[in-house]
Amino acid sequence: MAAQDDEVPLNAIRAFVTVAREGSVTRAASTLGTTQSSVSRYLSVLRDYLGADLIQRRGRRSDLTEFGRLFANAVSEPLETVGFTAKRMRRRAAAGSNRIVVRTSLSTFAFSILIPNLQAFSSEMGGVIVDVVSSLSPPTSSDDFDILITRDLSVIEPADSWEVYNEELVCVGPPNLVAGRELSIVRSTPILNITSRPDILPTWLRAMNLSSNDIKAGARYDHNYLALPAVMTGKCLLVAPEIIVSDLVRGGTLQIIPGSRARSGMQYRAYAVDRSEHPEIARSFCRWVARLCKKSSLAQAA
Repeated sequence: MAAQDDEVPLNAIRAFVTVAREGSVTRAASTLGTTQSSVSRYLSVLRDYLGADLIQRRGRRSDLTEFGRLFANAVSEPLETVGFTAKRMRRRAAAGSNRIVVRTSLSTFAFSILIPNLQAFSSEMGGVIVDVVSSLSPPTSSDDFDILITRDLSVIEPADSWEVYNEELVCVGPPNLVAGRELSIVRSTPILNITSRPDILPTWLRAMNLSSNDIKAGARYDHNYLALPAVMTGKCLLVAPEIIVSDLVRGGTLQIIPGSRARSGMQYRAYAVDRSEHPEIARSFCRWVARLCKKSSLAQAA
């Protein structure tokens, strides 16, 4: 129980913080699952280490001294953070668990590319279940996910990362509208606006040597997956990442206007966070996504 002069008595600090929170050695012992005498010995060790009294007994209560109050305020939150982080990052092989959570800020990419191909990954990995959640909020280390697929967010915790797609933009429309037409069609045909990607249209216009005054503004939609049905059935155009319209183009539902392809400068990345309970499956998923996007890009080029 005794601590060396240069060794911080962490167990004693934990016992003291519990006493400070519970207001009683008896309740602290119950919370810690130990005996009152054990807690008292920890308090004695900490008092000797710090060289000051931290607690004064008043009947059944254990009140903090001024020094004890200052010390408790200083160490309680960091100690809780250490405990929380350790529990969160502990890798448990739960019996029968074969599940990962994929979080993405790319809802249309998930809708058009990722989710339709998940069964292939599941079969490849022996039936692993893949949960998909979407969020535009920056991820935190307390969020529950194994993989992040994103274009504009970053991971602030340890993670392996893969480059999965360098975004290229194209202008598309229904074949009956754009077949045989040149890029000049954009001057007279409404182009839809996507409010979640306000960067796309200005970036594409600059690449085409056009300005907003050269085009006809169309309706607004929050996301590309909402705009896709509109451009497929209406008399309008859409500037979008080529990867999310590639299947529709190959299937003949949409057609790319010749000469409308341009790099956006955005890069999609997949992150497998170190704290995943299934790190190897998470890394395999990221490698699989990279292959999937490469396959899609090759199909576009063909």
